Amino acid sequence: MRIVLLGAPGSGKGTQSKLIMERYKVPQISTGDLLRAAVSAGTPLGQQAKAAMDAGQLVTDDIVLGMIRERLAMPDTQQGYILDGFPRNLAQAGALDDLLKELGKPLDVALLIDVDFDNLMQRLTGRQTCSSCGAVFNRHTNPSRKENVCDVCGGELTHRADDNEETIGKRLKVYEEQTRPLVQYYNERSLLQTVKGEGEIESIYKAVSEVLESSRK
Repeated sequence: MRIVLLGAPGSGKGTQSKLIMERYKVPQISTGDLLRAAVSAGTPLGQQAKAAMDAGQLVTDDIVLGMIRERLAMPDTQQGYILDGFPRNLAQAGALDDLLKELGKPLDVALLIDVDFDNLMQRLTGRQTCSSCGAVFNRHTNPSRKENVCDVCGGELTHRADDNEETIGKRLKVYEEQTRPLVQYYNERSLLQTVKGEGEIESIYKAVSEVLESSRK
C-alpha cells in the first residue's frame, strides 16, 4: 500500500499511521524524521538542510524530495509506504507526483482523517503528556483518573505552553489555507478516501482498514 496521510493537527493521523504500519508491514515516512536523521548523519542532503536551518531559512522542497527519493530506494519500501507530513501544499503535491511516477511507485490512496474544527481545538488545548513515560491524556476527552497524575506510571502530566487557543488557532488556519486544498487535488485524481476521525480509536481504524482494503482491489 502506497499511502499519503492527510489531516489537520490533532486529527489522530499519527495513531492511525502506527496501526497501518503494523497491519501492512510498511514504513511511515515522516519528513521531520528524515530531516533529523540526515542532519545527524551528515549526508550531503543533510548538510544542505542544516545550512538552510542555520541561516534561519526553510529547507527547500528539492532537498526534502531528495530525501524522500533516497528513503524510497530502501528495501523496506518495496511493499509500500505511508507518507506523513508531506506534501503540505499544492506545489509539493505536484512535485511529489512527478517523483513517484519517475520511481514507478505512485500513490494508491490519499487518506484523509477528517475532524471538525471544534473537536480539534478541544483535543489540542486539553492535551497532557506524562513527563516520565510519555503517555498522552486529554483533560476534556481522555482525562487521567487523578488530576495531573499519569495512570500508567504515576508521573506528572504536563501541558505544553503552545497548546493554547491562540497558537493552535494559527496552526489550524495555516492548515486550512495551505494543506486543505490537497483534499480537492487528490479527489480530482480519484485517489481521495475520507474517514471520520471521531470516536474510539478502534472504530476509526476499522473504517480506515475497510477503505484501504477497497483501495487494493
